[in-house]
Amino acid sequence: MFNLTPTVRVLLFINIGVYLLQTQLPHQMNMLALFPVTSEFFQPWQFVTYMFMHGGLGHLFSNMFGLISFGPLLEQRWGGNRFLTFWMICGIGAGVLYSGVRYYELNQMRQGIEAFQQNPTDVNLQDFVDQNLPNYKDAFKPVVQQLHRTPDDQQLIQGALTSMREVFAAGLNSPMLGASGALFGLLFAFAYLFPNTELMLLFFPFPIKAKYFVGLYALYELYSGVHRVPGDNVAHFAHLGGLLIGFIVLKFWERGRSRFY
Repeated sequence: MFNLTPTVRVLLFINIGVYLLQTQLPHQMNMLALFPVTSEFFQPWQFVTYMFMHGGLGHLFSNMFGLISFGPLLEQRWGGNRFLTFWMICGIGAGVLYSGVRYYELNQMRQGIEAFQQNPTDVNLQDFVDQNLPNYKDAFKPVVQQLHRTPDDQQLIQGALTSMREVFAAGLNSPMLGASGALFGLLFAFAYLFPNTELMLLFFPFPIKAKYFVGLYALYELYSGVHRVPGDNVAHFAHLGGLLIGFIVLKFWERGRSRFY
């Protein structure tokens, strides 16, 4: 059985409670998720509240399993107040960094739409797809080819423009939710403080040291964030943001000390 420490237990119950509320009040609770900062649905409090929202039972289970697996040992080492502070800082920081990445992506998409609107050529349409929808090149290929053959086809141009705007609107109104950013900060802290602890994981057939597990996981998240596949709605850069914030917080806390713990 898991030896749950007080703060870990409280976080576990809060996340489960919020998820149960989501199942009963999905539309009202949706405003607690983190929308892009340029969305009409964005509110500053979402940098905190998104951490307690989850997209499904599997999403909740994976995050809470990580919390109760790695959190108690860190809380025992730090104490409840410092553990909660670390969890919140990593979660909020991950949300802020992800929002910055998302702002850049949406701004690039908006500029691509404006460029096509001003000069509706097959080249500008292809540029938009390459920069914003690289995994959907095959879907847009017939449109690009047809526009190359009939560059003055206004119906085709308006159809392409409508599709581009729909993609932009979908991105603008798609929120992020989940405790993964905070959890990845926790994973980094565990690997930092207990680097040679051997872990037995479901998807590894052999024990792996914490420092190698977190390192490989970070590389996987970086690759997945850069090379996104169709249907992947995981906020990989939020995960990496949690790792980065966790590193910064730990280095700040250990300044001026010969030992961190």
